[in-house]
Amino acid sequence: MTTDRSVARTPAPAPGAVVHKVLNNNVVISIDSSGQERVLMGRGLGFQLQPTDTIDPARVEKTFILEQGHDADHARQLLASVPYPIIEAVTGAVDQAERTLGRSLGRRLPLAVIDHVQYVLERMQQGIRIPTTAMPELRVLHPQEFAAAAHMARSISAALQNELPEEEAVFLTMHLLNATRDEPNGTAALLFRRVQHVVTTVESGLGVQLDPDSPDYARFILHVQFLLQRLVAQSMLRGSDTSFFEFAKLSYPRSYAIAADVKSYVSAATGSDLTDEELLYVIVHVERLANQVVDGSTA
Repeated sequence: MTTDRSVARTPAPAPGAVVHKVLNNNVVISIDSSGQERVLMGRGLGFQLQPTDTIDPARVEKTFILEQGHDADHARQLLASVPYPIIEAVTGAVDQAERTLGRSLGRRLPLAVIDHVQYVLERMQQGIRIPTTAMPELRVLHPQEFAAAAHMARSISAALQNELPEEEAVFLTMHLLNATRDEPNGTAALLFRRVQHVVTTVESGLGVQLDPDSPDYARFILHVQFLLQRLVAQSMLRGSDTSFFEFAKLSYPRSYAIAADVKSYVSAATGSDLTDEELLYVIVHVERLANQVVDGSTA
C-alpha cells in the first residue's frame, strides 16, 4: 500500500462490513477484504458497537480509506477528536466544491480543511484571529477556485452556525490550489507569494495601493504570473531589437526604476535574470498603472 496519501473518500462499505475499532460514537474503523483500513462515519454509527459487530451500511454517511504511515495516524487521531458536526460541514462543503469545479479534489483536501477549520474555531474561542491580507490577486489569478472557496466558507459557517472570519476564503483557496494542481505541494503557493511580492514592489515604487478591480491591474497580475511561469520553464521572451527597450527606459525613468527593482527581486528569488524583452513589458505595465493612479487622483 502507498504511504504518500493518508486518506481517500470511497463509496459506502459492502454489506456485512465488520467493526475493527470504535473511535467514538460517530466514527468506526473497519478493515476491508484487501486489508485496508476504512474510516466509516455517521451520526451515532459507533454507539454501543463492539469489535466483530456487523455495520449497517445504510447508517454510513462518509467513508475514508486509511493507508499506512505517519499521516494515517494523524488522520485517525483527527477524525476521532474533531466534533462530528465539523466533519459533516467540511465534507459537505468539499463535495459541493468538487461539483462546482467539475473535478476531484483529491484525497488529502477534506482532512486538511477539517484540521484547519478546527484550528480556526479553537482560536476564535480564545479570542485570537489568524492574521492575513485580503490578497486580491487570488480573485484575478484563480477566480473559479476563489469563488468555490468563498462558497465553502459560507457553507461551513452556516452548517456550524458560527461565522468564520472573512479571510477564510483566502486560506481555503490556497488549499484548493494545492489540491487541484499537478505540481509538487506548495508550488502554487510559492508562485502566488512571488506575484504578491512583485505587486508590493510596484506599489512601493508608485507610493500607492493599486486598485484590484481595475482592468490594468488584472492585466498586470496575469502578466506577472505568466512571466514567472516562463522563468521556471526557461522560456522567457527574447528579441534582437533593443530599440523599444531603450526607448522605454529613457522615456519612463520611474517605471524603469520600479521594473529594475522587480528584476532584482526575481533574480534573488529564482536565481534567473529577466531578459530586456521581459523587462520591457514590465515597464509598459507599470507605466500604465502609474497613469491609472494619476487619472484616478485627478478625477
